[in-house]
Amino acid sequence: NFGLSTIKSGKGRTLLPPLAMRVVIVPCLEDNYAYLLVDDATKEAAAVDPAEAHLVLAKAKEEGLNITSVLTTHHHYDHAGGNATMASKIPNLNVYGGALDNVAACTRPLDHGDTFCIGSVEVRALHTPGHTKGSISYYCTEGEHGVVFTGDTMFVGGCGRIFEGTPQDLYHSLVEVLGLLPADTSVYVGHEYTVKNLEFAVHVDKDNDSLQQMLDWAKEQRLQRRFTVPSTLQNEWLINPFMRSGSETMQNICPGCSPVEIFAKLRKQKNVF
Repeated sequence: NFGLSTIKSGKGRTLLPPLAMRVVIVPCLEDNYAYLLVDDATKEAAAVDPAEAHLVLAKAKEEGLNITSVLTTHHHYDHAGGNATMASKIPNLNVYGGALDNVAACTRPLDHGDTFCIGSVEVRALHTPGHTKGSISYYCTEGEHGVVFTGDTMFVGGCGRIFEGTPQDLYHSLVEVLGLLPADTSVYVGHEYTVKNLEFAVHVDKDNDSLQQMLDWAKEQRLQRRFTVPSTLQNEWLINPFMRSGSETMQNICPGCSPVEIFAKLRKQKNVF
């Protein structure tokens, strides 16, 4: 997703230098995604949700990277379970997590809007409660380019279960926090749930032509043992029924209901789908 890009000028096309920011995907456990957020200019990296620390450390070594931080989206063991091991292996490691979330081995508790840098990459903490009370999504930018790590708040075509919040909380996190990021933001999620999510989306949003096409693609990706991340926010607005709770096409779920009421009904249906 990140490489050489061009801009148009009056004298033709001008080559821009390659972007330093890139993301390395590290699948772990049964269906989790950990990631390395990399600044290639300095080879500094942050490990996102390194649940299986040995896999993430091995990938960093293979890539020649220096991990300086852990970015934890929420406290559940399949996301934060590798934090203590990471901290024991890397001196002076910064372990970031939500101030309200009791994240394992956390040294840098975060509130909404807090910022810090990984090399030249700026990272902004977004408080996205609903799945857990203190869940944090990480919006990372270099220049005009942005990626967001959403943990179990947003999935490709779906969202997480509501364990420590209300439907209003998770709706707000998806639509009014993550949904306000630029449309071309790359979305890196916490689990490979895409096929199941899109099967549900097709079930509840039958007239959405984008969905069947996306589902066919996702099934082929999995057959080929390829990833379905990253998505983009633009894509999620097209295919994600939870993001689309306020659209007219979703009114059939609960006629006359508010977007949050439709969202809550969708989440209940998905829990048993």
